[in-house]
Amino acid sequence: MCLAVPGKIVSIDPSRGFLMGLADFGGVVAEVCLEYLPDIQLGEYAIVHVGFAISRIDEGIALRTLAHFRELGILKADVAEQIPSVEGY
Repeated sequence: MCLAVPGKIVSIDPSRGFLMGLADFGGVVAEVCLEYLPDIQLGEYAIVHVGFAISRIDEGIALRTLAHFRELGILKADVAEQIPSVEGY
């Protein structure tokens, strides 16, 4: 099963030749590619699939989705397995 998860963009780094950043998925922080959303801003939410931010999402919808994932018990388990979290964030 593939899972697309909303994440809050908490850092943006264009220094590696392509746009990367960190996204917070309700407590799981992971590096994501932002190339598909080059004008995304800090604090905005994006749907992330296999490490790529593929579209913006409204904050309210993102937070409700993350809450549903938590209720189902899949947020930490499934997200953590699919995207390596960033140590020291």
